[in-house]
Amino acid sequence: MKKKTLSAGVIIARRNEIQLKYLLLRAFDYWDFPKGIVEPGESPVEAAKREVEEETTLNDLSFRWGYDYRETGPYGHGKVARYYIAETNESRVSLPVNPEIGRPEHDEYRWVSYKEALSLVAPRVRAALEWAQETIAVKP
Repeated sequence: MKKKTLSAGVIIARRNEIQLKYLLLRAFDYWDFPKGIVEPGESPVEAAKREVEEETTLNDLSFRWGYDYRETGPYGHGKVARYYIAETNESRVSLPVNPEIGRPEHDEYRWVSYKEALSLVAPRVRAALEWAQETIAVKP
């Protein structure tokens, strides 16, 4: 049986005056939440926080819904993505240059409504987004 590669990320929510917004990042034609490979010796939560900061410079995350998570099914050579939920008050995001590739990992970011996020993310990510929306609605 092939070993799965675990990727960890965060579904980041931010409240504005009108509604809840989610942070999405675009790389090429794909929209997703900040995430990346869990490094040896690192917990998935530590990896998720590190990836958010590396990819967006956000570091003021509040995991007020705890550290429950949802995982995608395997995709792309046995990779599985684990998503946690966090909230931030910060709206400003930077897409810093990744020194390993010499450019930002993502081409664009957007704060979007739940409905827009559902229409942008890949089908494999939708269940995690739906879970996040339900979790936030139950414990706003």
